[in-house]
Amino acid sequence: MAHPPALQAWILVAVGLVVGTPPLAAPLPPPPLPELPPSGATQAPAPATGSAAEASGTVVMINGQPQKAQWHWIGPAEAPPAQLWLPLEVLQGQLGVSSGSRGGRGELALDWFGRRLLVPAGRQRSLGDEVAIDLVPLLESTGLEARRSGSRLSLRLAPPLLLGVRPSAAPPGQRRVVLDLGGPAVVRSSEASLEVDLGSRAEQRTSLASLGLLSRQQGSTLVITPASGGGPVRVLTLGDPHRLVIDLKGEPIPTVQAPAVTPRLDPRLEGRLGRQIHWDRLVREVAGRRVRINAVRIDPTATDLELRPLARDDGMEGLSSLVGLARRQDALVAINGGFFNRIRRLPLGALRERGRWLSGPILNRGAVGWDRHGVPRFDRLRLEEAVRDSRGTRWPLVAVNSGWLQRGLSRYSSDWGPQYHSLSDGETGALVRLGVVQRLLGPGELAGGIPLVSGEMLLVARSGFSLPWLEGESLRLESRPSTAVGLAANVVGGGPLLLRDGQSVLDGTAEGFSAAFLSQGAPRTVVGTDGRLLWLITLEGVEDGGPTLEETTQLLRGLGLRDALNLDGGSSTGLVMGGLHTVKGRGVAGAVHNGLGLVPAAAGPTATTPGP
Repeated sequence: MAHPPALQAWILVAVGLVVGTPPLAAPLPPPPLPELPPSGATQAPAPATGSAAEASGTVVMINGQPQKAQWHWIGPAEAPPAQLWLPLEVLQGQLGVSSGSRGGRGELALDWFGRRLLVPAGRQRSLGDEVAIDLVPLLESTGLEARRSGSRLSLRLAPPLLLGVRPSAAPPGQRRVVLDLGGPAVVRSSEASLEVDLGSRAEQRTSLASLGLLSRQQGSTLVITPASGGGPVRVLTLGDPHRLVIDLKGEPIPTVQAPAVTPRLDPRLEGRLGRQIHWDRLVREVAGRRVRINAVRIDPTATDLELRPLARDDGMEGLSSLVGLARRQDALVAINGGFFNRIRRLPLGALRERGRWLSGPILNRGAVGWDRHGVPRFDRLRLEEAVRDSRGTRWPLVAVNSGWLQRGLSRYSSDWGPQYHSLSDGETGALVRLGVVQRLLGPGELAGGIPLVSGEMLLVARSGFSLPWLEGESLRLESRPSTAVGLAANVVGGGPLLLRDGQSVLDGTAEGFSAAFLSQGAPRTVVGTDGRLLWLITLEGVEDGGPTLEETTQLLRGLGLRDALNLDGGSSTGLVMGGLHTVKGRGVAGAVHNGLGLVPAAAGPTATTPGP
C-alpha cells in the first residue's frame, strides 16, 4: 500500500495533478485525449467506465503458483479480457516487469522483454489499497494467457529454454551476467534470489556458477542465487532477442560452487531473543476474522539497541527493499515505515532523523517521536513553517522535502538529495543562502535540476503561486511543530493514530483518509507502546486480506498497548528479523520508502546502498 485514495484525490484537487485514480466502486471519468507515445512504445488504453461482464477476485495463479492479490477482469469469462487490472507490485515482483516514472505528471513506463507500455496517471487506478495497471497490452504481445474461474485468476506463460549464459560489460563496481532466452519468461524476485520459469541444462548451470550465480532446476523453474550472498543489484529484461540481465556487486567470482545453505537468523539477534528482545507469534480472532500477529517487544531504556528511522543514503527519491534498508544500518529487527507515492517513489509523511527533517509531516496525521533510548511519544503532527521577508510579511510553507504537492510554497534542502528536479509543471523557485535570495529560478532550470547544498534552502512555488521576492532580499525561516512529538530527535509519520493513553483515538477522516481506506481489511504494520515496552507489530489475515483499522485497534488493546500508530500496510507490510524477511504483506516483498529498525548502539550506516 503506497498511499491511500484520499491522499491521491487531495493532490488531484489541490494541485491539478493526477497522482492516483478513484477506487473500482466509483466510475472513472473519460480521460483526456492521449498524446502520441514515443516510437516503439504503446499507450495504455483508457480505463473503462463500466461493463456488463466484470469480475473480481483475491487470488492470482502465475504458472500454477498462488499469490494473494486483488484483480479485476472486464469482459466475458469465455474470451480474453478487454481489460485486466492487477496491482503494480504483482507485475514487478511476480512477472519481472520493470517500472519507472516519466515527467512531472506521474506517467508510468513499464518494460517487459522489449515491450514498453506508457501509462499516464489518469489511466492508473486504485484496486483495494494498491495502484493497479491494465495488463492487457502486455498480454497481447508476449503470449501470456489469462483465464478466470470464480475468485481465482490464472496467468500462464510457456517456459522458454535457456539458450546461453555469458558475461557482459557492466557499470563500474558491478558484474553483469546475461541469460539468452528462447522467449519471454516469468521472473519472480526476492532479496536473495530469482526464480525464472525456464528450462536449463546442467552445463548451463555450471556456466552460471563460474560467473558467480548458484542455480538449481526445480521442475520448470530455475532458481538463481548470487554465490557472494545478498541479492542482485538490478534485474532487467530485454527483447529482440529475449534476454534476462542480472547485475551483481563486483566481488571476485568464486571458483568453487558453494553448497546451498539454509538461511538462519543473525547470531546477534538469536543471542538477544528471550532476553532483550521478545518475539511473539500469535493468532487472535476479531469480528469472526482470524489474524496472524507478529509482535516484537523491547525495553528501550534497558538495552544496547536503538530504535532508528531507516532511509536510503542517496536522498528521498527512490524505493528500496526492507532487507536493504535494514542491512544499510545493521538493523537486527526492521518493519516498514510511512506512506509514499509508489509511482513517483517519493515520501508522503514525516521522516526525521537525528534532528533533520528528511521529509515533513502532512495533513496533521499521526506520528511517533523518540529520543535515544527513550520511550516513544505518539500524537498527530503538523510542521508549521513560514518565511518572513524584510517587510515583515509572513509567507506560510506547505511542506518540507515532500512528494505531497500543493499550491503554494514548499521548502527543499540537501536532505532531499543532491539535486531537486521539478515535480510538477510550471514550478518556479528561489535559492536562499545565509538568509538572502541568491537566485530566482524558472521552470526550465528546475526541470533540468538544481544542486542542493548544505546550508541552502530552495523554495518552490507551484500551481500558479507567484514568488513575491527579488534577488538580494532577506528571508528568515520560522519553524515549529504543532505537538511535542515533533521536538523529538527522530520522527516517523503514518496514520491514522489508533491508541493514545489507553483510549481509542481512531479518526481517519480527520487525518485525510478515505472511507474506503478506513473500512477495508488489509495487512497492517503498527508501532506502539504499553507504557514501558516498545512494540513493532505486523498483522495479517489467516484466510483473508487482514483486519480493518477498527479491528486492528481492538486487537492492540487486547494485547495491552496504550499507544499505537498505523503505518503503511498492504504489500508494504514487512518484518525483517536478523536479515530474514519473515513477513511479506501479501506474499510479495514490496519495495518501500522508509522503515523502523532496532540497531546496535555502536552501529552506523554501512557503505552499502540499498538497490532499486
